[in-house]
Amino acid sequence: MRYQIKHALVQYAADTILEDVNFEVRDNEKIAIVGRNGCGKTTLLKLIAGDIQMNNLDSDEECGIFMAGKQEIGFLRQISFPDGEVTVEEEIKKTFASVFACEARMAEIEQELQEEKENQKLLYEYDNMQKKMEALRGYTWKRDMEIMFQQFGFLLEDLKRPIGSFSGGQQTKVAFIKLLLSRPDIMLLDEPTNHLDLPTIEWLENYLKNYDKTVIIVSHDRMFLDRIIDVTYEIEYHQIKRYPGNYTAFMKRKEENLLKQEKDYEAQQKEIKRLTEWIEMWKNTPTKVAATRSKRMAIEHMVKIEKPRRFDTKTFHAMFSPRIESYTDVLTVKNLKIGYDKELSQLSFTLRKGNRLAILGENGKGKSTLLKTLVGIVPELGGSFTIGHNVEWGYFDQQKAVVNDADPEQTVLDNFWEEYPTLKREEVRSALGSFMFSQEEVMKKMGQLSGGEKVRLALCKMFQTKPNFLILDEPTNHMDILGKQALEQMLQNFPGTVLFVSHDRYFIKQVATGILEFGMEGVKQYDCCYDDYLQEKMKLDNADKNTQSKGRTVHKENGVMQGKDNSVSGTGDDPTLQDVFDKKTYYNPGKIKSRLLKQLEKFEKQLSESEEKAASLQLQLLDPALASDYHKLMELQTQLEEEEHQQETLLERMLETETELESLSLS
Repeated sequence: MRYQIKHALVQYAADTILEDVNFEVRDNEKIAIVGRNGCGKTTLLKLIAGDIQMNNLDSDEECGIFMAGKQEIGFLRQISFPDGEVTVEEEIKKTFASVFACEARMAEIEQELQEEKENQKLLYEYDNMQKKMEALRGYTWKRDMEIMFQQFGFLLEDLKRPIGSFSGGQQTKVAFIKLLLSRPDIMLLDEPTNHLDLPTIEWLENYLKNYDKTVIIVSHDRMFLDRIIDVTYEIEYHQIKRYPGNYTAFMKRKEENLLKQEKDYEAQQKEIKRLTEWIEMWKNTPTKVAATRSKRMAIEHMVKIEKPRRFDTKTFHAMFSPRIESYTDVLTVKNLKIGYDKELSQLSFTLRKGNRLAILGENGKGKSTLLKTLVGIVPELGGSFTIGHNVEWGYFDQQKAVVNDADPEQTVLDNFWEEYPTLKREEVRSALGSFMFSQEEVMKKMGQLSGGEKVRLALCKMFQTKPNFLILDEPTNHMDILGKQALEQMLQNFPGTVLFVSHDRYFIKQVATGILEFGMEGVKQYDCCYDDYLQEKMKLDNADKNTQSKGRTVHKENGVMQGKDNSVSGTGDDPTLQDVFDKKTYYNPGKIKSRLLKQLEKFEKQLSESEEKAASLQLQLLDPALASDYHKLMELQTQLEEEEHQQETLLERMLETETELESLSLS
């Protein structure tokens, strides 16, 4: 057991957030914490991180937090960097303080060993420092930093920029990079995919899936959770429950458990009713006294099955019809150039009535800028676009919705009424009620709203105009899963047209009828659903690979050996070349050298990984806590010997490859 919470109670003032929470981390599990907005997911992360305390630490019951040894816990908090003049590189390098301390001590030992060459104590310490450097990935820190920095959409030259010159979202990414590079024993991530583009999300999936320590994630991205998670904890009605498997497996198991509990509860209630009726019938009969007592005791000793509570499925269920119907051609874009100071992209596409077009691509390509251009917030840099007849659009900007500049003391009711002053009070309450602002919720102050509540209010305002063309920029950010499902259903049933930006692949899959991709080679429109788009992309990628492969194939035409560019390599009269043709082979030293270099690189990578694993095992063997655990020590020693044997094998194969390369260079 790596980490455990027992019977935790967490309260804010008189409000109970979490009650009798039992939570545990086994080995290197990838854990999801799911539940409705406001149920206490982030509170649980703060409890694990040590930011808050349990409220029942002084109680008599066994409660508290227990860890196996010292566990380094990393948590991505919403922070601002104190010194905006520090460069990004200097800020990230703070993560490697232990590496630099180790390097400095190794340099000191080297200096001391020049004076005392036979000092065994120094040699032993130096050997331990080397192992520590390997365990800390100290020899590859710069490469790791640069690779990860670029994976998050930055350029290498951005490392030299002051941290204060980046936006708040970019600074959050830098903090995320620092957390990943610190490689904590338990990594806590709260909505890690927010503001990341699809390529970065996919890269992060693979990174976390292969991360050799524990990851605990709060996320509403269903596909992200399905691809990483092997344990799911759900918080509902202040309680927490553990389910094995990813999000889809959890939902299936939860439904099965609920059906079984309902069935068992009904059966037990039926039996209690039968016994009670029997007792009432015969309780005054002298000959039935013993039997009556026996049945009453049977009821008293029953382990009562709790009446199951249905899922907390409360969400908005608003359905709006457009005020008027648009013509067939909703939007026509021709050679439109978008950007601010410089052009980001140039594109052409058409959008017809009933289409739901999803905009995909890397950040910085102009997806949100396109939407702002279409609604007139940003002027076009060239080209044109035409909005069709009878088209009435509604625009949702996720960033504007969350960073709301309304008076924090203003109520939700007054804020909505201020925008639609001609509506009656009953109409305002009805509109807000359809988006889950009912009864006392409408009197909630704007400064108290969560991100998800602000998004619902902004959507409510937009739908009140009853547009027939929805332009949505990241509508699902800050929404819980049930909220996303409700919005999916709304858009699927919406009779108008939708153009939206989203990085939630499951949402795109459910809603989109077409894809507008901002790619490396420009903007391309796909008239198909998301699954078909992925298949089409796979076909195109395979076709490109085949084309490249054919470009390296040698052909024989009219007795002449030619490449794809028809350059002559030799003639058919050459007996050696004729033999090559007959055998259907072609000796290409460059290609062989390339293959050997790739092979050598692969062996070097495997050797580096094996050395890291061996260093980690050696550190575990030195752990005083395991000094008396003979079986564990033997297990670790066996693993270490296997790694050392693998290293010997890899070194032999590397030597063979290097010998082949040398002979190739000499020939």
